[in-house]
Parts: sequence; C-alpha cells; structure tokens
Amino acid sequence: MARATAHPDHQCISSEDIQGTEVYGADGKNIGEIDHLIIDKVSGRVAYAVMSFGGFVGLGHSHYPIPWAALTYDTSLSGFRTNITEQQLRDAPEFSDDSWQDRDWETRTHRYYGTPMYWEGRGGLG
Repeated sequence: MARATAHPDHQCISSEDIQGTEVYGADGKNIGEIDHLIIDKVSGRVAYAVMSFGGFVGLGHSHYPIPWAALTYDTSLSGFRTNITEQQLRDAPEFSDDSWQDRDWETRTHRYYGTPMYWEGRGGLG
C-alpha cells in the first residue's frame, strides 16, 4: 500500500505519509516522488512539495520544489498526478536555500508552473 493511502477514508493526512508518494505525469508515467513538504509558517498552508527524481539507488537524484497546487491526488494511482513534465522540472527557475525568502523567486515559480500563488488564496491547504 502506498504511504499516502495509509488512511484512505480520512480527508487529512500526515506529512510523514506523503513522503515517498509517487508522482505521475499527465501521461501516467512515474516522474518522481515527494521528498518533503514546505509549509508557510504564518498561514499554515502547504506551499510546495519538494519532488525527488532521477539517480540510481538514491544517489544523484535531484530535488525540485513545485507548487502544491500543481498536484492532485489520484486514488486510482495511489499517488499524485501533475501536468508538469521532467523537462519542465529541469528548466524551472533556479532554486537555492535562500529562495524561500525571495518572493520574486516564488512568483516566477508559480507563474512558470501556471498555479495560483499560495499566499493569495487557496493555492495550498490551510
């Protein structure tokens, strides 16, 4: 059973159960998995899911923050579905640890992926 299906009858889920959940592209191909979530401390909204993909046996994989609003849970896949492609992830606005404090980076990232900005409404949970 996928971790995100640990409590299939509940609306809420622990971030611990989301970690490791597979992410599938629009074509149904697995493009990675959720490594961890980024939560806005003030609003409590999930802002980003940091996706991991690539590599071999856990080595050489890459991490990419994508807006939470770009993911939809698909019960038939027991994972998240997105319209984001691997190439879009590779071409996304460059990320660094300082990006979390840079609203310009966040704005560019949300526009790049075509998602609502979590700080302007219901772009994330919360």
